[in-house]
Amino acid sequence: MRAFLTGGTGFVGSHVAEALLARGDTVVCLARQPGQAVALAARGVEVVPGSLDDAASLERAAAGADVVYHIAGLTAAFSEAEFFAVNEGGTRRLIDAVRRAAPGLQRLVYVSTQAALGPSPPAERLAEDAPCRPLSAYGRSKLAGETAVRTAELPWTIVRPPVVYGPRDREFFRLFPLVRRGLNPVFGWGTQPLSTVFAPDLAEAIVLAGTVPGAASQVYHAAHAEAVTYRDVGLAIGRALGKRPLTLPVPIPVAAAIVWAMERAAWAADRRSVVSTDRLGEFRAPAWLLSVERAARDLGWRAAHDLEAGMRKTAAWYRAEGWL
Repeated sequence: MRAFLTGGTGFVGSHVAEALLARGDTVVCLARQPGQAVALAARGVEVVPGSLDDAASLERAAAGADVVYHIAGLTAAFSEAEFFAVNEGGTRRLIDAVRRAAPGLQRLVYVSTQAALGPSPPAERLAEDAPCRPLSAYGRSKLAGETAVRTAELPWTIVRPPVVYGPRDREFFRLFPLVRRGLNPVFGWGTQPLSTVFAPDLAEAIVLAGTVPGAASQVYHAAHAEAVTYRDVGLAIGRALGKRPLTLPVPIPVAAAIVWAMERAAWAADRRSVVSTDRLGEFRAPAWLLSVERAARDLGWRAAHDLEAGMRKTAAWYRAEGWL
């Protein structure tokens, strides 16, 4: 198949590109900074310079596509308007380009987020048809992207991942040096129940969402079935590094002050911060648990790596690449 991929130079997108190449698909990747796509190009990916703001580049990249995997989006922004401009507006521009350039399209796969759904009650796993109650500007903008896809009059599938970790991830990597020094800092007591997914497992689910015939017009949660906590995450990193870190609870008011200071420092440096005051409500929520039965039933997919196995492989990759 001919697959057009947005966000292929990013963390999740790079794993999806690898999974598509392993299938033998022809892969076209839109790249805002082509220099970041050198590794993909070396493996045979066709790189098209451009962005979600550029209709002409979107049409060039989408030309003749059988499947479009839309992964690109903002996870950090200076304002809610900026989130919506990319995560909703960019999605609508992509849809328009695909209509013009890919008349034979078989599927548009939109990679959304658990943040678009919102938190769950403490002991309840939310199914795909649960009411969406996002708590952050990011979550609201991704939900708006979902609405754009659902109403596009194109064959579509939506995938909602939870917290994602794995090789090439720079967000969770921030914890590794701290854990190696013996500290496992957590918001509050670190006991908020979470769903997580290892990036290569998620990539497999995303590819299946674009290729399984019965997956059209469906929403899927792509997560491992286990429930973990942020405390568990740090301890799993510790075991992967051969350390026993001390869990360090950070009271929410203190954490809020730290996040505020980090956000202001990032803004002063003209940088966007994934950790923001807008997302503090997500850390205060009772739980973030997803039901994964629909993906198992329709796609034949279950995440192969639990947190323990996934963190071991992640740590091994960081070591091999010289990050640790």
